[in-house]
Amino acid sequence: MSFLSCVWRQPRRLPLPSILCALVSAPSMAQSTGPSAETELSTVEVVGRSETGTYHADEVAGAKTDMPLRELPQSVRVVTRQAMDDLGATKLNDVLDYVSGVTRMNNFGGLWDNIAIRGLPGHENTGMSTLVNGFSANRGYNAPRDLAGVERIEFLKGTAAALYGSSEPGGTLNVVSKRPLWQAANTVEAYAGSFGRMRSSLDSTGPIGENFAYRLNVAVENADGFRDYVSSERRVLAPAFTWRLGRDAALEYAGEFVRQATPLDRGVVAVGNRLGAIPRTRFLGEPADGDVTIENQRHQFILSNEWSSGWRSRLGLSYLDTSLSGLNSQASGAVRADGSLSRQLYLRDYNSHDTALQAELQGNVRIGTVENELLFGLESFRFTMDSLALSANPTAAQPYAINIYHPVYGQPRPRLGPNTDNVERQRNTAFYVQDAIKLAADWRLIVGVRADNYRQSLMNYRTGKLAQQEPTSTSPRAGLSWLPSPEWTVYANAGRSFRPNVGSDIAGIAFSPETSRALELGTKWESIDRRLGATAALFDITKRNVLTADPLNTGYSVAAGEVRSRGIEMDFSGQLTRHWRLSANLMLDDVEITRDNTLQVGGRLLNAPKVIGSVLALYEDGLANGQRYGIGGGVTHVGERLGQARTRAEANAGTPAFELPSYTTAKLVGYWRYSPTLRFTLDIDNLFDTTYYPSSYSRVWVTPGTPRSLTLGLQAKF
Repeated sequence: MSFLSCVWRQPRRLPLPSILCALVSAPSMAQSTGPSAETELSTVEVVGRSETGTYHADEVAGAKTDMPLRELPQSVRVVTRQAMDDLGATKLNDVLDYVSGVTRMNNFGGLWDNIAIRGLPGHENTGMSTLVNGFSANRGYNAPRDLAGVERIEFLKGTAAALYGSSEPGGTLNVVSKRPLWQAANTVEAYAGSFGRMRSSLDSTGPIGENFAYRLNVAVENADGFRDYVSSERRVLAPAFTWRLGRDAALEYAGEFVRQATPLDRGVVAVGNRLGAIPRTRFLGEPADGDVTIENQRHQFILSNEWSSGWRSRLGLSYLDTSLSGLNSQASGAVRADGSLSRQLYLRDYNSHDTALQAELQGNVRIGTVENELLFGLESFRFTMDSLALSANPTAAQPYAINIYHPVYGQPRPRLGPNTDNVERQRNTAFYVQDAIKLAADWRLIVGVRADNYRQSLMNYRTGKLAQQEPTSTSPRAGLSWLPSPEWTVYANAGRSFRPNVGSDIAGIAFSPETSRALELGTKWESIDRRLGATAALFDITKRNVLTADPLNTGYSVAAGEVRSRGIEMDFSGQLTRHWRLSANLMLDDVEITRDNTLQVGGRLLNAPKVIGSVLALYEDGLANGQRYGIGGGVTHVGERLGQARTRAEANAGTPAFELPSYTTAKLVGYWRYSPTLRFTLDIDNLFDTTYYPSSYSRVWVTPGTPRSLTLGLQAKF
């Protein structure tokens, strides 16, 4: 407990899970069956920046099936390690533009990731369902995802509730960790860039004896940032090991320790509906507030066993501990005519503990001529989130305002008072089953269902109210694929999903969970050599029981809203020729509110563009002396988006909506491999120094995009 917790809160019992390890079922490891994976691992070069040319993937761990990706009746986009390296990506945010249908949402002043797929956001803070190796990764307070220990990122489009339970119908993101190799390899990397950015990293792997292999990824980053008074530091430690327990059994571990410290920066403000009234560098908080610090600790173990040639099991446990603490001053209210902007002062102390257990049995059964790949799974988790915050709101006597045109910092801090003091507890036990069926040579069928039994409570220690509910949900899905040729697939799928709503109405009755229905029709193409692939999909999604304002009781909500997303998306990626590789995507999406008590019915959702797309191309060749080079670039376009939720009253009055303007940005990438062990890179982002705004929450919380930035890198293998 921090000083804030001890001073302000009355004593009460809190769960303090203490877990040294356990057995974590990580789908990143799901296709491995322990020692039998040695041969495959020893031939894959994934240490340091690679030149494998792999943009297109032909399998996906998050689907929990051995069915090739082309045959899977679902749209999936995999961002490979090669794509991350070509982009010079070090954070999840760096790859989002190159996946169709992914948009940025409110990210709490840059303190965590928050994205939406197909325009449908999840929780207003933590966003859609995000997984790390198949386990929930965004319950609690998680720093922006660093890619130092990441092998690939899987964007599973559409509903995944039949496998993972509570999730968004637009899609689910699964981050796959790097795994140990059975041959020694090491790389060190160093980067220096604009705005004082310095980063160094280490990736080391290899065997220790005949039955044990390790991997260690370390990253250290510091940056001054382009925003005034907003610097940051990040530390990442990601150890992993594989321990062969016998001929058919193995224990695998993937851990991560992250610490990030940076001011909570709510961005710039709009004057009326006009952006650009102040420089994109201007900070409207208080430099003396210091950093908000996020610390994450994750442990995942998996015990796998291959019982026979057709059956295998996995047993695992995951533990995630998160915390967020610090002081910040943030905008509150509209900008006045004289340029003054009222602010709130917040002191936060948030903590969470998340323990999850998975047990799976997977095997193949032939019934007549029909081949079945069966999966039986049991999952249970226990999650506790402890939120304590003090705040000071502006008053006439102590306005605590700042002039946006002529800011003066160092004002006396107003006195803090109680704001938030609650503990949320979630308990869930679920059973799921999936059957991936080979009906015939050219037909595939996947059917699955998951039953969840939740117990949820929210204790508000300020009011003394306890809201409890025990929602249950059954989430089915079915998908059918037709393979008319070795290259083409036509597929369709349908599924349902849910997500529990936190809190209660004015009567103290817990909100009903959000429920969703998703339909998808698409086609896939994959070249015979599996180096190129494309997917095009049509989707229609409806989400109900969205929280909306209670029309009879100001300040309260009811679960009565409804939203809908309809559109088309296209992805293409792979090695075009010996010299060229390409990644391209496009989405046209119509996301609208179809029912709400206060928001404009027929209006769009926050931060959801109608058009978004990008292209990335890289040319590579060798020199006569054996050296090698690559040069390429990318272009991203994002259409107009709603920048603040628009009420029905504003629409009826003809008040113009606040919209973020569309933007197009470009980047250049290049490398020179001086020798097999030494390589230099150059990345230039926002090449034409475009002023743009990737997301916002309101007119006074608008995130400005980074100006032109240059990064030089050196990678050395030994």
